[in-house]
Amino acid sequence: MQLDPRRLRVLRAVAVRGGVMEAARLLHLTPSAVSQQLAQLEHEVGLPLLDRSRRRISLTAAGRLLAERAERIEHELAEARRDLTALSGRVSGPVVVAAFPTAIRHLLVPAFAALARTHPDVRPSVVELEGPPALHELRTGAVDVVIAESDAPEPARQGLAAVALADDDYRITVPTVWTPAPRTIRELADRPWVAAPPDSACGQALDRLATKHRFSARRAHTCLEFPAVLALVAGGHGAAILPTLALADLDDDAVTVTSVPIEGFRRLTAVRRAPRSGPEPVAAILIDALREAAQGVGLTPAR
Repeated sequence: MQLDPRRLRVLRAVAVRGGVMEAARLLHLTPSAVSQQLAQLEHEVGLPLLDRSRRRISLTAAGRLLAERAERIEHELAEARRDLTALSGRVSGPVVVAAFPTAIRHLLVPAFAALARTHPDVRPSVVELEGPPALHELRTGAVDVVIAESDAPEPARQGLAAVALADDDYRITVPTVWTPAPRTIRELADRPWVAAPPDSACGQALDRLATKHRFSARRAHTCLEFPAVLALVAGGHGAAILPTLALADLDDDAVTVTSVPIEGFRRLTAVRRAPRSGPEPVAAILIDALREAAQGVGLTPAR
């Protein structure tokens, strides 16, 4: 019995992605090509590998067995890549990153520029994606690194590792037309706020601030995207809590970044898969470049 390792990889992709269409997207193939590879693998094995009797395709017992073997082969290949990198000292290959807009703009762009100088054989690419969808893409192999944000310690995720990049301190911004600029929280207690959604890091920061200083924040507006928040602040519509990264290239004279003290920060992390043999070299190189980019824009090293 001859087994083509390339077809085993296709079967593994179907197993981890949950279907032919998703496997095709992961492998950059057409669904027809994936189906043909699976049919040829079934011919080589002499057993059905997919149960096609249901609306959603699933693996048979033989399919699951081969998919598990394919997983081991992938791990062995990853170890081989690590060994060759250690031997040659040369890192190469693609690395796909999922991130949110401010991280793309202020961390990934400079990190990619640094990699082009120091590791020209690394081929990075970015997908704008965050939260659970990004972690799903990471677990199932479509991306290699996810840049995540949190204002609390990251819980352990099975099979994944979170590497701290930096702490992004919160700042309070107000319209410049508010004169004199507020110097204490008490001076802001009765003012309107451009608030982030309650389940977001900035939204939770405002909740903590209001609780600690015993006032009820008047949420005049609710916005998630930082440019929209800054536009409303510039228009005189309220104060806002923003992370330092969102203010990295602020040049709007209509917005004042106050000196009002505020506790807390959001932790920026790079989440990667955590095989027993260690991280993929391209992922490790990218994470190092992201740390340097975070320092370059003035973020605080992870506490």
